[in-house]
Amino acid sequence: MEDYIISTTRTKTLFQYVIPAILTNACIFLSTYVTYVATPFVIGKFSSEAVGGLYTARQLVSIATGVSMFISTGGVTVAAIRLGRGEKEGANQVFMHSLSANLIFALITTILCVFFTEPVARMLGADGSLIPFTKDTKDFIFWWGIFAIPYALFLNFQSFCRNDGSPILAFSATALSTILNIVLSWLFISPLQMGIMGIALAMGISQTVSMMIVLMHFISEKGELRIHRFKPEGKIFRKVLFRGLPQMIAQFATPVTTLCIHLVSIGQAGSKELVAFSIISSITSLAMPVLSGTSEGLQPLFGQSYGAKKEQDLQYYFRSGIIICIVGSISTLAIVVYVVLKTPLLSLWFGVSGEMLIYTIKYLLPVVWACIIAGINTLISVYLYSTKRSVYAIVLNVARSFVLNTIIITGLPVLFGKNIVRFTFGISECVVLILAIILLRISERNRSA
Repeated sequence: MEDYIISTTRTKTLFQYVIPAILTNACIFLSTYVTYVATPFVIGKFSSEAVGGLYTARQLVSIATGVSMFISTGGVTVAAIRLGRGEKEGANQVFMHSLSANLIFALITTILCVFFTEPVARMLGADGSLIPFTKDTKDFIFWWGIFAIPYALFLNFQSFCRNDGSPILAFSATALSTILNIVLSWLFISPLQMGIMGIALAMGISQTVSMMIVLMHFISEKGELRIHRFKPEGKIFRKVLFRGLPQMIAQFATPVTTLCIHLVSIGQAGSKELVAFSIISSITSLAMPVLSGTSEGLQPLFGQSYGAKKEQDLQYYFRSGIIICIVGSISTLAIVVYVVLKTPLLSLWFGVSGEMLIYTIKYLLPVVWACIIAGINTLISVYLYSTKRSVYAIVLNVARSFVLNTIIITGLPVLFGKNIVRFTFGISECVVLILAIILLRISERNRSA
């Protein structure tokens, strides 16, 4: 009976964290789609120059998001372990160090965007003498920069709020941000005709409102973490940054893999491979909320179980995460495959037909099963750095993001011809999975020694 109660409690806790995290990532996916696809192409019908300016400026948002998540992930990883140990004051110290580091970074970002808009635009590739959309890029940079601080704080508060026992509040704030972004994007772009500035304002206002909602968790004394005065310590800053390093390295996996496939397609396989991979990658990204959400939801459970030395809980959450990744991604991707094969989705959304349509469908299944393996690799990485095995996670993510994917994607077509190109992404992820299992076994053996 006692074992049943423990198992039920674990399962309840698992879904209390994982489901809101998956829904949170779904909201982020929807908000990104609205900002960069629906608003410029459907609502606003922007000119090519405006779209070019928006996509050039998008690099800035991606960089800022990556750095903020790097700092936040490192903080929540260390804080989760300390909360598991019952070290509430230590967890609060980590929270304040992560928060202050994010605040400093956001302040620098705001200063650069608002007062040095033109140099930032040039750094992103918008040179007024060469690029016709420089003005649109600068407009977005300036107005988005005004909200850089609340945006960074929202990312930080959201991560720690989930870690501090309020995953539903973190999801609710993200859902509200998404709804506000949709409504304000329509208002600013369609009736008010504000152009690029309207997109930046919609993003900034929606994230600021949601940041204030999540902030209530830390001033209402609902959890263990509080905003308070603290004495900065270099040791804690270094620890936060080191624990966040694996996650930051992992961010390069998708762009480097895409770049390698693009280079191979241009040099050997031809434009068909490039177009097909781009289309299928866009479609299969629908599964990313499940894959990313599972890892994010489990991260605090990994850390707290490790800190409390509850080995059975730790192993239960890890095994459950693998199952959720496999079942959830297969279910999502099965729906995607059905829709692609049984509906005119590719023709309507991407304008492909005839021979190109058949070629794109051939690309579908190799990329689909690769996404499932990629989700498992991500989960193993999160498990490693959440349990004070960051060195192993760094080795895994460097191999996945820079080494194995580059060697396999660019090397196999040279050896076996262009027909293997569409399988290289999946082969790369399978080799990474073998490495991940080896590193996991070694780390477990060293931990128990």
